[in-house]
Amino acid sequence: MATAEFPDFPPGAFARIDDGDDTDFYAPPRLVTHIDEHAIAALSEFYAKMLPSGGVVLDLMSSWVSHLPPDLPLAEVIGHGMNAEELAANPRLARWFVQDLNREPTLPLADASCDAALCCVSAQYLQRPIEVFTEVRRVLRPGGPFIVSYSNRCFPTKAVAIWRSLDLRGHASLLHVYFTKAGFTSIDVHVLADGIHSDPLIAVVGRA
Repeated sequence: MATAEFPDFPPGAFARIDDGDDTDFYAPPRLVTHIDEHAIAALSEFYAKMLPSGGVVLDLMSSWVSHLPPDLPLAEVIGHGMNAEELAANPRLARWFVQDLNREPTLPLADASCDAALCCVSAQYLQRPIEVFTEVRRVLRPGGPFIVSYSNRCFPTKAVAIWRSLDLRGHASLLHVYFTKAGFTSIDVHVLADGIHSDPLIAVVGRA
């Protein structure tokens, strides 16, 4: 899937239909999955290929499940999200923290402290994506991958305007811009599930 550069973001690009407090919106725990089983399996298989065995992984905007391969040995998985109950229910997380990245994009992690980072079907909610992606690059060790996956599902009232205006191909291009502006290199797009027999799932990967 080809990507294309976007011009500077237009006014209102990161506005939302519901601009209420995200803490209130995410307060009720949602112990559900947001992609179907086939897409989950495809993502787990992709993680198995991309993530370093024995590494430290940051699972950004996580929930009660991380879709990591059960047999992949990792030194530590650090979770971030908006709901403490969901994060506490995630058996793969060694530790976790709750933080509204739209208010405070600075991650409470040391420079070059992670080997890889993940963001599964959540990038559409970022109102300060370049700052967040730049922070992820800071905490990654050189060459570490940041794997951002997305499908065609979202909470539309919380997704930013520019995301809502684009199709799946456009989302890949938009993420490519986020990665580029944040200083990532070797940015690639991978179609993990084509959407014919399951939910579509696409991953965009950049390296620190």
